[in-house]
Amino acid sequence: MATTAASAATPSSPITIRRLGANEAAASVDALADVLIDCVQGGASVSFMWPLPRDKAVAFWRGVADGVARSDRVLLVAEDTGGRIVGTVQLITAMPDNQPHRADVAKMLVHRSARRQGVAQRLMAAVDEAAHTESKTVLVLDTVTGGDAERLYERAGWQRVGIVPDYALMPDGAMCGTTFFCRHL
Repeated sequence: MATTAASAATPSSPITIRRLGANEAAASVDALADVLIDCVQGGASVSFMWPLPRDKAVAFWRGVADGVARSDRVLLVAEDTGGRIVGTVQLITAMPDNQPHRADVAKMLVHRSARRQGVAQRLMAAVDEAAHTESKTVLVLDTVTGGDAERLYERAGWQRVGIVPDYALMPDGAMCGTTFFCRHL
């Protein structure tokens, strides 16, 4: 899919946000694995433990690319001026029959070298646009309690639904709570 005007790079932000089609997603698994490995190494609680073997990260992104090919999910990426993927987020659209209006937001990742530049905020705005395009009106996500992402989602207008203590493990094995959020579009 071509870059939309709203997601194109601007003088103040040299980052471009794009929605990847199935072929682009499959061709990007190595670059996406780089972002995932960097985030997990940096302590992000995103379903993986550290050390994260590269083959496991690549296999995960191959599965995501397969989901894009089946139209089960939307894959958005943030690219720098050199075309390097520095961030990503997914909109999981394959839902049960009684939830056709809902989608999950997952794996909002920004490489540590690209943080504090508004990349996450732009990815979240793009995921809202993608949800609108996919006719999804209720979005749900979860994140580690007390982390930077929790504050990002609150600033973006997401509603905190609740916290589950000791829900998951951090990459180093420490227990962490998870905060659930929803957003009505």
